[in-house]
Amino acid sequence: MSTALSVSGVERSFYGVRVLQGVDLTIKAGTLTGLIGPNGAGKSTLFNVISGLYRADCGSILLAGQEIGGFAKERRVAHGLVRTFQLARGFPKLSVFQHLMLYGQGQPGEGLLAALIGTGGERETELAERALSVARRLRLDHLLDNPVTALSGGQKKLLEIGRALMAAPRLLLLDEPMAGVNPALTEEIAAHLTALNREGITICLIEHDMGLIRRLCDPIIVMAEGRTLTEGSFSAVAADTRVQEAYLGRRH
Repeated sequence: MSTALSVSGVERSFYGVRVLQGVDLTIKAGTLTGLIGPNGAGKSTLFNVISGLYRADCGSILLAGQEIGGFAKERRVAHGLVRTFQLARGFPKLSVFQHLMLYGQGQPGEGLLAALIGTGGERETELAERALSVARRLRLDHLLDNPVTALSGGQKKLLEIGRALMAAPRLLLLDEPMAGVNPALTEEIAAHLTALNREGITICLIEHDMGLIRRLCDPIIVMAEGRTLTEGSFSAVAADTRVQEAYLGRRH
């Protein structure tokens, strides 16, 4: 099995506080990997560094064997690395369809040359068809004309995944995509993630619901205090005393 992502010795500090203290991890291509750890472990910060929102102070980030640590976040997306956020983001005045279109790659834009010679129309049509397909897949097609402010919390989470899919990801980093979502939509999102993974998208998932992690993910990577603690199957990491101490505190 090839390697989708390799992180080695990644550190990141904020105002002198070391949040990431030399993270090492590997995500194999084709897996649905769970990234867990107690609050403050550095999971979201690691996603921010991998995706290019923050620059690492030091360390290496390899995407399919290529060093991307110096790439801008837009270039990382163009190489197939896409992430979502804990809090669904959006533009209040845009519709669901417009949000999806906004995240499509290779936008033709509205330049003078394109207007004069008629280029870009074919690509825009392709993106519109893709947006409709993504909306149907995520059962958002009946909401295409609705502003994002009219969506429920769960629907906003689905739209966040839809925007990520518009960028044609090879590796998808999902930061708590089911947080705050009702049980029915949680199961729907879980089914979507399983299907996407089966279709070849490598996924790394941050999630605090251990029942979901156990059902969806293999392997599991555990972080604590800005470092990678261990990796393995759910049963193996759950039985690890270091993991128990990280979550519950050291016994005296």
